[in-house]
Amino acid sequence: MRKTLLYRATAFAALTLFISNVPAALAAAPGELVLQGTRGIIVVPASSVLHPEDAGLRAHTNIRLLIPKGHSGPQNTAPSGDYETPASLGCLYGVTKFVKGCNPEKLTTVATGGSKAIGIVDAYDMPTAAHDLGVYSKQYGLPAVTKTNFQVVYATGKKPSQDPSGGWELEEALDIEMAHALAPNATVYLVEAASNDNSDLLLAESVAAKLVAAAGGGEVSNSWAGGEYSQEKGSEKDFALDSVVFFASAGDSAGVGWPSVLDNVVAVGGTDVNRKQNGDFENQSAWIDTGGGSSQYLARPSYQNTIEKIVGSKRGVPDISLVADPNTGVWMYDSTPYGGQVLNWLVVGGTSVASPASAALVNNAAHFFGSTKLELTQVYKAKAKAKAFTDITLGSCGANGKNTDAVKGWDFCTGVGTPLGTADK
Repeated sequence: MRKTLLYRATAFAALTLFISNVPAALAAAPGELVLQGTRGIIVVPASSVLHPEDAGLRAHTNIRLLIPKGHSGPQNTAPSGDYETPASLGCLYGVTKFVKGCNPEKLTTVATGGSKAIGIVDAYDMPTAAHDLGVYSKQYGLPAVTKTNFQVVYATGKKPSQDPSGGWELEEALDIEMAHALAPNATVYLVEAASNDNSDLLLAESVAAKLVAAAGGGEVSNSWAGGEYSQEKGSEKDFALDSVVFFASAGDSAGVGWPSVLDNVVAVGGTDVNRKQNGDFENQSAWIDTGGGSSQYLARPSYQNTIEKIVGSKRGVPDISLVADPNTGVWMYDSTPYGGQVLNWLVVGGTSVASPASAALVNNAAHFFGSTKLELTQVYKAKAKAKAFTDITLGSCGANGKNTDAVKGWDFCTGVGTPLGTADK
């Protein structure tokens, strides 16, 4: 298990002198956190920092940046190294032909599936969204971005302001790129909320769901989260529309977050993708920082009756999991300034990767269940099927306020495991 050193933004000046590969522009951003990872420096944007007092009021992103060892900052050139690409993710999760090792440095074949629509809900405006998705698509041989397959929609009808820190724009770039990478033939709607207040995000949720339903069905992904609150059950109705399946990140810290804890939402936790020195895939394990645990307020839904002995009388999360550890993260592209600096190519992690990627994998499966509960009912029926899910039995996390291991079957770190192929989802 890696040792994590945590620093506040107020200590960044001294930290920059000590750790030479933290870019000065990143180190100056107010409210950031910096972690010492196993493969470099991890930056937690201010937008991703959890503030317990915000529960029930506003949400945070779940994204982390990795500055790999030996790098002075983000790359302006084509990405390289054994971090995940659309081709390697397609290989790992079974939507492209399996190639031994699923090595990102060797693979070029990307997914070709996807249909109907995927809605992405985020806060604030990302002015470079279409451009950045186009650069990402060209780099990896994905379908070109057009007004038909990608649209930015303002939830209120009025263009939102930008997040001054650039954290939410970073989130938006990641979300749309993951969706396009694994379901490239689906139309992606990026629905921008006026702010990260829960009320604004829920309005955007409604807009996104209606767009997806009008397209014939599909998924809505939410990479943001907030703490649980006593009235959260009342928001179930905001995540329920026929022909739409809702996903949300389980969070990047121990415990349970909203809205992933809701009955009508697929909660997506995080894993590590462990590779050998040559870049070949070795195994997956639970990400130590993934969210997970039992709800404080919501009863166990019927689809979890088969795991009653584990979760007891409360809703347990996550349901599924996907790559999230920034040390084993994914490549993405973002040209909207973050902390005053244009990042371009960078490696990121967090359960913000896992939610849109999972939504895209389910879209690629093309079953289009009529509701999230029907989707989750099928997931839990198929939890023991090796051809549908990879059971994660390595690693641990901090679920329920204590160290919890990933074990055979469902667990509080990885749920039923990671999606595999198109069966039973």
